[in-house]
Amino acid sequence: MEYLKLNNDVEMPIEGLGTFLMTPAEAEASAAAALAAGYEHIDTANAYMNERAVGRAIAKSGIARDKIFVSTKLWPSVYDAGMPAVDATLQRLGLDYVDMLILHQPVGDYLAAWRTMEEAYRAGKVRALGLSNFPQDKIAEVIEVADIKPQLVTVECHPYHVQRDLRAYLAPYGTVIEAWYPLGHGDKGLLEEPVFVALAEKYGKTPAQVILRWHVQMGTSIIPGSKNPAHIADNANIFDFSLTEDEMAEIAKLDGTMTYYTPLRKHSRATWPYAPISTRRSSTQTITDQPSSRRGPVDCRG
Repeated sequence: MEYLKLNNDVEMPIEGLGTFLMTPAEAEASAAAALAAGYEHIDTANAYMNERAVGRAIAKSGIARDKIFVSTKLWPSVYDAGMPAVDATLQRLGLDYVDMLILHQPVGDYLAAWRTMEEAYRAGKVRALGLSNFPQDKIAEVIEVADIKPQLVTVECHPYHVQRDLRAYLAPYGTVIEAWYPLGHGDKGLLEEPVFVALAEKYGKTPAQVILRWHVQMGTSIIPGSKNPAHIADNANIFDFSLTEDEMAEIAKLDGTMTYYTPLRKHSRATWPYAPISTRRSSTQTITDQPSSRRGPVDCRG
């Protein structure tokens, strides 16, 4: 495993397991498989409805708590709930603290939520803070008022969309970019790009492993998701080879090809993606690991 040093000197494993779109049973099994395969970082979120399952996998692993980097995200429906939203998240995970707490979407009162996260950071409930799916103008808005600058920004990032402008903007703050869907949403076209096919053959790897290695050498945190234990193990088998400067330059030519995600920029608030939440109290107390059949239009990736 390789590590990123965040701007507050916390060390973060550069690769983790993402649990987006996993049921509780799938998340628990996948997290257990990842930890058994040597992963040191698990990513979840309020909106994934699987925090309790991830917490169970961590508890059953027998691995010391300080050897596992746990990331989770607050959903906008709890942004105005204050510290109870953080405490409820910790309760679901069965943890005293999380290593990374992230605001999941740039809607609602995210500045108030950031202040709550800063309070949680100072109280030792959180070791690092981040933003997910925030466009650059809203990242700037948070940075302007923040006492604690973001350690992480989670966005769409892959060889077709390198996020060069955002990287340049964040560099002075030492903020790390994390890629959700680092393999381009599983796009077969990306995996079959000739440059990745050729490099896979050269290094005895798969195209997916080459792409993940490219992310690592770009200094990007990655959280590929998989429910298949063999794929989980394969995704971690990327630390025994390196791409050359010329190979990195060749991959860079793909930048600007396409993106897979269009942010929701016109929404003033977000509703719970699985079941409606009507009051502040219920927003911090009724989150369960039971998926609902009522899924709303809000995108909770990242």
